[in-house]
Amino acid sequence: MNRTEKQNTGEDIVSTLGLDSSPGKKAFWKRWYVWVGLAVLVTIILLFWLRGQNGNGLNYKTENPTRGSLVVTVTATGNLEPTNQVEVGSELSGIVESVAVDYNDVVKVGQVLARLDTSKLKAQVLQSRAAVESARANVLQAQATLKVSESDLQRLLKVRELSGGKVPSQQDVDTAEATLERAKADVSSAKAAVSQAQATLDENETDLGKAAILSPINGVVLERSVEPGQTVAASLQAPVLFTLAEDLTQMELQVDVDEADVGQVKEGQEANFTVDAYPDNSFPARITQVRYGSEEVDGVVTYKAVLGVNNADLLLRPGMTATADIVVEKVDNALLIPNAALRYSPPVTEKKSTRQSGSLISSLFPRPPHSETTKREESSAEKKTQTVWVLKGGQPVSVAIATGLTEGIHTEVLQGDIDTQTPLIVDTVSAK
Repeated sequence: MNRTEKQNTGEDIVSTLGLDSSPGKKAFWKRWYVWVGLAVLVTIILLFWLRGQNGNGLNYKTENPTRGSLVVTVTATGNLEPTNQVEVGSELSGIVESVAVDYNDVVKVGQVLARLDTSKLKAQVLQSRAAVESARANVLQAQATLKVSESDLQRLLKVRELSGGKVPSQQDVDTAEATLERAKADVSSAKAAVSQAQATLDENETDLGKAAILSPINGVVLERSVEPGQTVAASLQAPVLFTLAEDLTQMELQVDVDEADVGQVKEGQEANFTVDAYPDNSFPARITQVRYGSEEVDGVVTYKAVLGVNNADLLLRPGMTATADIVVEKVDNALLIPNAALRYSPPVTEKKSTRQSGSLISSLFPRPPHSETTKREESSAEKKTQTVWVLKGGQPVSVAIATGLTEGIHTEVLQGDIDTQTPLIVDTVSAK
């Protein structure tokens, strides 16, 4: 590269960088930089001034009260049971000869469910009948002996009368009288033996009748725990062979109510319950009984409540686990507010002094705010007076209200200067 080319290249660089600008252009760019810097500074000051005017610079999330029905419920769990469930067993021991019913069979009163082998029972009945006949024969024999004794005594007395009391001797007369009394006792004993033998016969005949296990109710067979050929051993407790439900169209739901809620549960209250088999269905029920006896499981005390259930479509089955919502209170057209509004408290920040608020340095470099949340004291259950915060002019304002029922999400307002158009603060969203 020659000297002329180097000189041209240098001039191009100077031109590109603007180093060959005239003094007028340099002054223009200096003024432009100054004005831009001033604008940025004014913008920063204005932003901090607006922040001070906005107070704490917080955004609030609000919800308006609504009008509607408030339903207070008590939740309890339990199991479905038939209104009348009977366990059928056997008082006798023996071998099952036959079983006449199966699961889900409909049975009538007196219908044979199963039969035991009756060979031994029939033999006992025959033996007892023979004993009765023998006892009756003994009665006849004793009665004949009684007649002989009476005749002997009458003969002796007649002889004594005819002999003028010379014969027979008094000892012979006393012996005849004693023999007569013994004959009378033998007759009574023989009659008692007949009664005893008849009682044994009746017992054996009853056992023979019990060999046929009959249904005591009209219902449905829920369980069958016996098979033909099985040996049944009845000792201190009769073994359960069948479980029958009287009427599955009417059932009852037995739920465990916590001791903290049992004071609100009363007979006649409406309820709805669900079961796992039909999660999308809700079944109606009504409380028919609240029992006084308590039950304690793992330190938790509960009380049994019984709900009547109409099961006309037979969807529900005994033993199903159900979760019931019992309606204990209901209010229509109530003014309702979210419970989040009752829990909310606005944060309180440290106030700035007049000197700090007027200082440019303090505006540009503010102190970290000392924020601390003030917690409202919870009102007592007796007063039911609480405080909510309303957004007015961008600032939270406290309003005292009297509250009523609550179902955990909404609370009824009984008294207070709020309506459905009042924006209630429920949360602080973010700082600007």
